[in-house]
Amino acid sequence: MEWKNIYRGLLMGASDVVPGVSGGTIAVILGIYDRLIASVNGFFSKEWKRHLGFLFPLGVGIIGAILLLANVIEWLFDHYPGPTQFFFLGLIIGVLPFLFHKADAKHNFKVKHVILLLVGAALIASIAFFPAEEPDQITNLDIGTYVYLFFAGFIASSAMVLPGISGSLILLIIGAYTTIIHAIKDFQLDIIFVVGAGILIGIVVMSKIIHYFMARYPSATYALVIGLVIGSVAVIFPGWPKDLEFVIISIIAFAVGLAAAVLLGRVEYS
Repeated sequence: MEWKNIYRGLLMGASDVVPGVSGGTIAVILGIYDRLIASVNGFFSKEWKRHLGFLFPLGVGIIGAILLLANVIEWLFDHYPGPTQFFFLGLIIGVLPFLFHKADAKHNFKVKHVILLLVGAALIASIAFFPAEEPDQITNLDIGTYVYLFFAGFIASSAMVLPGISGSLILLIIGAYTTIIHAIKDFQLDIIFVVGAGILIGIVVMSKIIHYFMARYPSATYALVIGLVIGSVAVIFPGWPKDLEFVIISIIAFAVGLAAAVLLGRVEYS
């Protein structure tokens, strides 16, 4: 078992609770994205035990973060939404040089790859224009509601696997975020089970699609991934605060995120 994946899972799980931040982006920052995709696909092969050693600690960390940090993340976004988002901005921007280095963009990227990168960035940046007002909690639970929550988990998890696309933001857009986050905090096992089933199936399906393209078109896939990560900057950027104190706090938070990304990049990409 790769137990150090627990801390990686904690970071991914914490980010998945945040609307606008993608667990897939954190996996890229941590340098485990391609291996994560390969392990999800390999779990259904004869070498499933080896992949389980990678996935199980990661899953423990993700689930632990979602269960334990949901209240913390909600508190941070209620009281310090700007600085929290600036921290994630620093984290994302700080890892971009490592991504370009890993993709060997200087030698592998052609004009078509640059175009693909720009398309990916524009696609994710456009999400910033979608309305994402927090809807009311769904209290009337029937068969139709459970089916809706299952597909909400499926769609959100598909987004979580892709860097730059926030599963939580997708849940906000389709109106399921409040219901699911309250279910996690209140331990509503029926909702957690239904949404969890949708998430697991969505992760498997999307991972297979990404694995196919990574195996056959590695440079193009990396170009798109980098574009998605760049585009997420526009989604997360909250605008500059008007209060000078919060401007200073936001700059410090950005610097801490940037430093954390550089540190993680040197550890994970070395």
